[in-house]
Amino acid sequence: MLCQACGKKTATTHVKTIVNGKLTEFHLCPDCAKQKGYNNLFSGWSMDLGNLLGGFWGNAQGGSQVTRCPTCGASFEEITRTGKIGCAGCYKTFRSQLIPLIQRIHGTTRHKGKVPGGSALRITTGGHQMMPVQESPLEEKKRLLKQAIEKQDFETAAVLRDEIKEMESHD
Repeated sequence: MLCQACGKKTATTHVKTIVNGKLTEFHLCPDCAKQKGYNNLFSGWSMDLGNLLGGFWGNAQGGSQVTRCPTCGASFEEITRTGKIGCAGCYKTFRSQLIPLIQRIHGTTRHKGKVPGGSALRITTGGHQMMPVQESPLEEKKRLLKQAIEKQDFETAAVLRDEIKEMESHD
């Protein structure tokens, strides 16, 4: 398969993106992939043959001691080889090595997704425990409005919309 960018070389990098639920695939040659920023994710952690063989013979070649996660025993080399992080302790142990990798994959190191348990649970300030939160009447009307729109019950949605406007005008 030829590169979709230059049309000259064989494509070796295959990029899949999903935007608004639509899957798009690109097939790029190594030069075009590098030019567009799709180079090897683990390129910063290349190992020479001495380090590789040292791992098989217990670092007999005088290599440095391999750092392992105190919780699960995983090494960073195992994480890069499998692409799976062993446990939550690995994030703390290998933080300095994982941050650039996470940055390259996700574009940021700050989580912006959903909160476990949804919005119905919130952390209380005192004991740091998850507690259910009671909906205010306004929040309940907004939730019911959303459900009515999803069900295409527009008469109910119109009534709820008017009630919400009335409630918001009194605040």
